[in-house]
Amino acid sequence: MDAESLIAEMRQRAGQNLKLGYKVKFVVDDEIIFWDGTEHPPVIDGTDHGDANTTITITAENLAKLMAGKLDPTLGYMTGKLKVEGSMGVALKLTAMFAD
Repeated sequence: MDAESLIAEMRQRAGQNLKLGYKVKFVVDDEIIFWDGTEHPPVIDGTDHGDANTTITITAENLAKLMAGKLDPTLGYMTGKLKVEGSMGVALKLTAMFAD
């Protein structure tokens, strides 16, 4: 799944959930996906908007699996398939949104 497809999927899921309230940066392979959850609906795009509360580093393949429910976030973190810098609480909120 490419970055544009991932962004489209994130936008769809974000619109179905409550306001996240935080900024999250995904480093996906060599690209950035930025989720500004301080607005509703959130702004999700492929532009680096600077500082984020949480940065998640993951491959496009594993992000697609995470969003499809085929990768458990805890297992992904423990096995190094995703790395979290910043607030772990924000990352957990976000993965709960993906599970919906």
